[in-house]
Amino acid sequence: MASRPSEPIAAIATAPGRGGIGVVRISGPSLSPLAATLGGREPQARVAQFARFRDGSGGLIDEGLLLYFPAPNSFTGEDVIELQGHGGPVVMQMLLARCLELGARLAEPGEFTRRAFLNGKLDLAQAESVADLIEASTAAAARSAVRSLTGSFSREVQGLCDRLIDLRMLVEATLDFPDEDVDFLIEAKAFERIEVVAAELRAILDRARQGSLLRNGLHVVLVGQPNVGKSSLLNRLAGEERAIVTDIAGTTRDALRETIQIEGIPLHITDTAGLRDTTDEVEKIGIARTWQEIERADVVVRLVDVRAGLTDADAAIDARLPAGVERITVFNKVDLLARQPERTEDAAGICLYLSAKADQGVGLLRAELLRVAGWHRHGEDVILARERHLIALREALARVEAALDARHALELMAEELRLAQEAVNEITGEFTPDDLLGVIFSRFCIGK
Repeated sequence: MASRPSEPIAAIATAPGRGGIGVVRISGPSLSPLAATLGGREPQARVAQFARFRDGSGGLIDEGLLLYFPAPNSFTGEDVIELQGHGGPVVMQMLLARCLELGARLAEPGEFTRRAFLNGKLDLAQAESVADLIEASTAAAARSAVRSLTGSFSREVQGLCDRLIDLRMLVEATLDFPDEDVDFLIEAKAFERIEVVAAELRAILDRARQGSLLRNGLHVVLVGQPNVGKSSLLNRLAGEERAIVTDIAGTTRDALRETIQIEGIPLHITDTAGLRDTTDEVEKIGIARTWQEIERADVVVRLVDVRAGLTDADAAIDARLPAGVERITVFNKVDLLARQPERTEDAAGICLYLSAKADQGVGLLRAELLRVAGWHRHGEDVILARERHLIALREALARVEAALDARHALELMAEELRLAQEAVNEITGEFTPDDLLGVIFSRFCIGK
């Protein structure tokens, strides 16, 4: 995309709080005079220069390094200045205020990255991966974000787009020259090639679903009657004593949340107050919050004391669980009956027999949670997809499959392939409405 004239923007690029250094970033057209004013001398391109940063009356604000990146060889494609000073919040605010005095305005969230996108330095998938890298909660998610940032996902998308363009050309050539002796589609093996594109889309969509799990994780809620071992199970999964465990029923009064990783997948586990009738007002509030957590859950792990088995109270809990939520029933404390851990499945669903306290069979639950999530190993090629990527890939796949079904109506086939190409192009931003861009970049942090 061609560069667009724009006013200078400025923001603090480092995280809030105190640190060894802090960075103020400025982007805009023709910033060399601004850099000279801030640094006290003419800047050198891509050279770190020592500078004393002064206010409008000549008073010293701070001293540090000034870096100047002339367009187009910068992150945004415009002139970029970075001021590296001491990382105190007051100093950073004073330095930012000086930049605003000199004609810059405060940057909006994600505006630096948006300018990089608009100036053709990044496509939209790469731009989103910048935020993904910052927000990554696991090492696997960070590695996936880096691959997208360097263009791995975008190159796959572009390859799909190129193949769809080639197929459209073949179909439309057949439509334009119906009386020719050569059947373009049969000779070019067009139908086989469409099937290959469909298979590629299915494979990419599968990897993207796995990446979506890396990004968002799975919300798991532990429920059950008091004293069935919910807190012990949370501690065992977390690998440390996060919840207070006693023999007193009703010890857990409020929801306790912990994020763990299994195979790199973040699992957001919530331990909740035991569900029972009570006159204790504080416990009542905790139980009400338990039901709120259940409404938001991806998976409900219902714990039962194996010695008592399923009781009427457990049946009452089960009856109130949301219809669409995945359920796993855990019969805990098998060590007290000298029973071996196991997994069973019947019409009632999945049942796991384990002991959280004795750490027997807890691996069965970890494996079951990964199964529910739909996770399977992909090595290092998982795509850290956003929901809009998944929607676009599903749409493209549906259109390609529709094109195969329309092989005897070439006008329809041509239209389905065109729509498939448009869906694929939405991923990298070639056909993305401005209002969607506003939503995407508004979720970035200021200064990025």
